Amino acid sequence: MSAGVNPVLAGLACRCPSCGKGPLFSGFLKVSDQCKVCGLDLKVADSGDGPAVFIILFVGCLMGFGALITEIEVHPPVWVHMIIWLPLTAILCLALLRPFKGVMLAMQFHHRASEAGGGDVQ
Repeated sequence: MSAGVNPVLAGLACRCPSCGKGPLFSGFLKVSDQCKVCGLDLKVADSGDGPAVFIILFVGCLMGFGALITEIEVHPPVWVHMIIWLPLTAILCLALLRPFKGVMLAMQFHHRASEAGGGDVQ
């Protein structure tokens, strides 16, 4: 791993955790097999459900408090809440999933962690 690459910034940019230049994903959430720039083997990377859990907690709190404050201040009908908060929740979850997964994968490589602590990732 290159000493000059910040794993958080590389993850947020969805770039290779080693060189910070190559794309981390080959699809929306599918991790590339190998970095096209430095050749780092990305097949061993597995973030599991971690990004989804963080996003559920973060977006859930944000949307819950937003809906509560809106209800207390404005008292809109239920259908207005559904039109505002359901799409906003879905959009935020989808927008945050890729960068959160990128950060978790980059941190996994940075700390040389692996699933269940069974071995080192390269």
